[in-house]
Amino acid sequence: MPFISRTERQTDYNLIPPSCPIVIDNGASYFRIGWAGESEPRIIFRNIVQRPRHKITGETVTIVGDHDPALLKYFDCTRSGPRSAFDNDVVFQFEIMEYILDFAFDRLGADEAPINHPILITECACNPVHSRSKMAELLFETYGVPSIAFGVDAAFSYKYNQKLGICDRDGLAICSGFTTSHVIPFINGEPVYEACCRTNVGGYHVTDYLKQLLSLKYPHHMQRLTWEKVEDLKMEHCYITLDYASEVRLFQKGAKEAEEKTRCWQLPWTPTPVEEPPSEEELARKAALKERQGQRLREMAEAKRSSKINELENELKGLEFLIQQLRQVNGNDIPSFLAETGYVSKQEIESAIVKVTQSLRKAKGEQEEVEEKPEISNSEKYTLIDIPDNMLTPDQVKEKKRQLFLKTTSEGRQKAKQKRFEEELERERRNKEDEQRRLENPELYMEQLRVKYKELSEKVEQRKRQKTNGNGNENNNVSGGVGRGERLNAAQKERMRLLTTAAFDRGKGEDTFGIKDEDWQLYKKMSKDNDDEDEGPNEDETELARVSSKLREIDPTFFPKSDASSSGTEPPRFRPLTKEDFQILIGVERFRCPEILFHPNLIGIEQAGLDEMVGVSIQRLQSRSQRLEEGNGLTNSILITGGSCLYPGMSERLEAGIRMIRPCGTAIRILRASDAVLDAWVGAASFASTMHFQRQVFNKNDYYEKGEDWLRRYQLKYTF
Repeated sequence: MPFISRTERQTDYNLIPPSCPIVIDNGASYFRIGWAGESEPRIIFRNIVQRPRHKITGETVTIVGDHDPALLKYFDCTRSGPRSAFDNDVVFQFEIMEYILDFAFDRLGADEAPINHPILITECACNPVHSRSKMAELLFETYGVPSIAFGVDAAFSYKYNQKLGICDRDGLAICSGFTTSHVIPFINGEPVYEACCRTNVGGYHVTDYLKQLLSLKYPHHMQRLTWEKVEDLKMEHCYITLDYASEVRLFQKGAKEAEEKTRCWQLPWTPTPVEEPPSEEELARKAALKERQGQRLREMAEAKRSSKINELENELKGLEFLIQQLRQVNGNDIPSFLAETGYVSKQEIESAIVKVTQSLRKAKGEQEEVEEKPEISNSEKYTLIDIPDNMLTPDQVKEKKRQLFLKTTSEGRQKAKQKRFEEELERERRNKEDEQRRLENPELYMEQLRVKYKELSEKVEQRKRQKTNGNGNENNNVSGGVGRGERLNAAQKERMRLLTTAAFDRGKGEDTFGIKDEDWQLYKKMSKDNDDEDEGPNEDETELARVSSKLREIDPTFFPKSDASSSGTEPPRFRPLTKEDFQILIGVERFRCPEILFHPNLIGIEQAGLDEMVGVSIQRLQSRSQRLEEGNGLTNSILITGGSCLYPGMSERLEAGIRMIRPCGTAIRILRASDAVLDAWVGAASFASTMHFQRQVFNKNDYYEKGEDWLRRYQLKYTF
C-alpha cells in the first residue's frame, strides 16, 4: 500500500506540558513528528522541498512535502525540482532541513519560535559527527530547544519489537530504507555499531530502476510514468523471487505461469468513434440539397451566359453600323473618320466582326462553320526542295533549308501522332481482352496478374541493380567493391571510348580534324543526350505500372512495392489506436527491480547485497574476540524492518541466502516487524516516555562546553 501523508495542523500544542518530549523520525523518504507516549505520529509528509515561482508575479514560494497538483496552474514547477536534505541517508543540506523543521513545528501547532520541549530525533547508524553537530546547532540556535537526544531508527524498531516479544535480546536488525540498507547486530539488547554493515541501495534505487525499464519499454507513455505513479506500482506489484535465474527463464519461455504473473496497468483511453452509415432519410436530404445547389448554379450560369450574349450582340450591331457608316464616307475623309472610332483600317473592323461573331456562336452553343480547305501537296508546299543548290540564289538556298526543316518536323510529328494512335488502339484491345478473361475466370485472372507482377518486379529490380553496379564480370573486381567502369552503361562506355580515341588521334601527325563534315558527327555521338538507354520508364516499367493499377482495382488487399522498399520490406501500415496500445504490462520488471537489494551490481553499484551483509556483520563480530557461538545465535533472531522490506518473498529469499553462507545446521529465523514503516517512530516515542530518556539527553551548555569530540562519543543506551 502506498504511504499516505498527514499534514493537518494540530490545535492542542499549548495543552501539552513542557516536559513531554517531541519525537522526530527524520527519514530520507518521510518525515514523522509527534508526542512521546502516543501510538502514532501526528504529522507525516515527504521529506522534500520545492521552491517554484509564480507564473505571473515571479514570486518564489516554498512547498514542503507533496505539492498539490492544482498548484501547477499558478506556479512554474519545471525549473525547481524536489530537493532533499539527505545524501545517502546523511543530512548535509541544513538550509533545506530548516524549511522542513519550520513546516513540521508549524503543523504540530507551535506558534512561537522557542520550542520548550525536549526533542528525540532519529539518525542513521554511524552518522558523521559533522552532520550530528550541525543538527544540534540548528535545533539549539534556531528553535531554542532545551535538550536533544539522538538515536538510530533501526535500533528503536528492534527494541520496540523486542518489547512486543517478536525478537530476542541477541539478534540482527536488517533495515532497508529509502537510499541505504543497514545490518546492525544486537548483543544483550544493545547495538554493536562497530560490526554493522551498510549498502547504498534502497527503495529510491528500486523505483528509479523500475521507471527506467518502463520508460525504455513504453517510450510513448513517458509522461504517464511519473515518480509518484511508479512508486505506487512498485509497492503494489513488485515481489522478490526465491530463484532469480529460474524466474527469468520462466518469462523467457513465455509460459502460462509467466502470463498469470504479468500485471496490466490500463491508461485512460477513449475509443475511436465509429461512423455509422447514413440513413435513407439522410441520403435523400443530401441529394435534395445537392440538387438545389446544382439548380442554383445552373441558373447563375444561364444568367451570366445571357448577359454575355447581349453584350456580344450589342457589340456586333455597333460594328455593323460602323461598317455601314464607313461605306457612306468619302475616300479622303476615311482616315479622319477611322481616327475618331479608334480603328486603323476597314480590315481591322471586319476582323473584329469575325471574332465577335465566333464568340457569339460559341456562347449560343452553335457549331462553327468550318470551311473545308483542300489539302496542299508537299510539292506545292515545299517547292524548292527538289531544285539543286547551284540553280538557286542565296536567298532561295536559305528558304530551301527552312522548307527542308519544316518538312522533316512535320513528318516527324505525323509519325509520332500515328504511333500514339496505334498504341491507343493496342491498349484498348488489351483492355478488352483482359476484361473478357476477368469475366470468364476472376480467380485465375487475379493469380495470373500476381505472377506477372512478380516477374516484372524482379526484372525492373534486376535492371536497376545492373544499372547501378554494372554488367561487368565479378572477377574483374577482386576487392568486392564497385568501380567507376562497372557503373557505366553501354552509351557512357561508348562516349568514353570516343573521347579517348579523339584525344589519342589528335597528337599524331598533322591536325586535320574538322576538314570533313563527318568529323563533327563525333560531338553528336559523344553528347550525353544521345544515350542508348533512355532515362524514362522502359516497356517493363510501363507494363508493371499497368498491371499494378489493375491489381489495385480488383484486389483491395494488394499493396504495391514502393521504390524505397527495394530490400523487400513493406512500409509500415498505419492502424487506428486500440485499447492495447494504452496498456502498460509489468512482467519481468516485478522481480527484476527489487533484485538489486541482493545484487546491487545490476545497476552498477559494486557493493554487497542484504544476505551477504549479514555474513559480513557476523564476521566483524567474531573478529572483535566475541564468542564464536554468538554468530550462530544472532541468526536465530533476524528482524527485517524499513519500507523496502515489505516486498512479498523477502523473508524466504533472505533465509535462503543466509543459509548459503552460514554453517550447516545453523538456526535461521527471519522475523517481520509489526509495522516496518512506523516501528522506528513508535519505538522512539515509547523510549522517550520513560524516565530513562531524561538521563540520555544533553542541553545547549553541554554541547558548547564538551565540543564535537564528546558528541562523537555520544551514544544512546537503549536498555534500561
